[in-house]
Amino acid sequence: MPRPFLPAIALPILLTAMRTPAAPMSNSLFSAPADNDLQSVVQLFQADESDLSRLYPISTSDRAMARRREWLKSWQSRVGQIRAEELSPAGVADQFLFKNYLAKELRELEITQARQEKIRLIVSFAPRIAGLDEARRQMEIPDAPKVAQSLTDLSVEVIAATKKLDEPTFPATEGYAALGLSRQLRDVLSHWFTYYNGYDPLFTWWVEAPYRELSKNLDAFVTALEKKVNGDAKAPIVGQAAGRDALLADLAYEQIPYSPEELIAIGEKEYAWCEAEMKRAAKELGFGDDWKKALEHVKQQYVEPGQQPALIKKLALEAIEFVEKRDLVTVPPEAKSSWGMEMMSPERQLVNPFFLGGDTIIVSYPTNGMTQEQKMMSMRGNNPYFSRATVQHELIPGHHLQGYMEARYRPYRQQFSTPFWTEGWALYWEMLLWDLGFPNTPEERIGMLFWRMHRCMRIEFSLKFHLGQMTPAQCVDLLVDRVGHERATAEGEVRRSLNGSYPPLYQAAYMIGGLQFRALHRELVDSGKMTNRQFHDAILRENNIPVAALRAILEKQPFPATGLPAWRFYDTAK
Repeated sequence: MPRPFLPAIALPILLTAMRTPAAPMSNSLFSAPADNDLQSVVQLFQADESDLSRLYPISTSDRAMARRREWLKSWQSRVGQIRAEELSPAGVADQFLFKNYLAKELRELEITQARQEKIRLIVSFAPRIAGLDEARRQMEIPDAPKVAQSLTDLSVEVIAATKKLDEPTFPATEGYAALGLSRQLRDVLSHWFTYYNGYDPLFTWWVEAPYRELSKNLDAFVTALEKKVNGDAKAPIVGQAAGRDALLADLAYEQIPYSPEELIAIGEKEYAWCEAEMKRAAKELGFGDDWKKALEHVKQQYVEPGQQPALIKKLALEAIEFVEKRDLVTVPPEAKSSWGMEMMSPERQLVNPFFLGGDTIIVSYPTNGMTQEQKMMSMRGNNPYFSRATVQHELIPGHHLQGYMEARYRPYRQQFSTPFWTEGWALYWEMLLWDLGFPNTPEERIGMLFWRMHRCMRIEFSLKFHLGQMTPAQCVDLLVDRVGHERATAEGEVRRSLNGSYPPLYQAAYMIGGLQFRALHRELVDSGKMTNRQFHDAILRENNIPVAALRAILEKQPFPATGLPAWRFYDTAK
């Protein structure tokens, strides 16, 4: 979502910092604001970050990363100087969140910088194109003949890089990141040329022809890399394992006092419950303990082509009616009427075989150009009973309601967003709706259980992959054998999870975040301290932050300088 923009304050600060060595800023700007809240300070940070991103569109260039490191460290100092005793309770929480966030960003910057060496084995020409744009932004006057020769040399380098894509030494684990970078470079180069072209006749005379040649070669490189990375559904799935230390650091940021191995054990424990419930539903349908036969029965209940949008609308309205009748959460009238629907392209379905959502639910279903096998897998994998849980997860009370409230209550806290809040909230509702009797038939229970088993195994395959204990192919087999996925949808899930577009803990965050919210529900609702509606509304009005910090706010606990006390939200001994 767009972040608040304060150019009148932020731009002079940033431009001054770019031209002079970093210096402590006036204490009047960074002392506790008059309202004892840090909202205005966070918004100032967001405005600076927006300017920094605009000035360095290639965020992984050496100059951009060096500037960002300097800038983050200066903010660490500034936020640390604010006196906690002068802040409101919300301001104290914000200071804790801000410090935690800045430390994480600095750590991730070091990881990104180390990774660039491998990415530049693929996109070796990246620094030179980034340098052209950075020189323009510093308003340096180009030497047109030298620039023309530089572009000619760059063309040769891009052609050589394209040929290297087919070599056995191609670092496939960095392919997805390299593709994103190469697309950025193409856009930046185009903008750089347009800036001078026609306005500087000498530049145009010298540079136009070599630019056109370079642009053509860069297009060919991007096309070849796209095909190499994700243009073929049968291409091997690759990913970059984060390692145990990185997982532990990410868990520390989330204030989750469990090891990766303990989280895997939690996933297995939750899976055992799901499997027992699956067998119970299978017996009701006449399949005995063979829950996979019952699952196959459910998969065969798909709707005909063209009927999926009507089904999705019906399921969405059903979920809204359920939560409103039970007074579970406030659903503003505008939230109910402001969501839309789009159909997902066949290309996107290679990595997103199911729905995506938010203010728009993006529906996966086969198109006429797919093979017969692809069509059947898509229809079976998006049957009404699977879709029933997916729709409420993506729309209301899930992601669409989240996004609606995020834009209206403490929106500045989106700076500290985490998948344990985003995905955990939506998964928590799957659990709560189950407990409240949302699924009425064995088929409906199987549809919800399929996804719950999937979330359990997401913990296992993603963490074991990042620990170096599973290969991508073994991750696919796990989803097929223990969840009952179609192989194509399992491959899409694993490809999406491991290609670098998600942080290492993202897939585990669904179930673990859901369990955090469930534990918090026991502490505040089951104990009688809050009603369901009060509890859920309070969560949404605090916005997107680590769940342990949310717990401290709702339970009015202090935020010690040394960090929050460990919250063991799940009893692994039972």
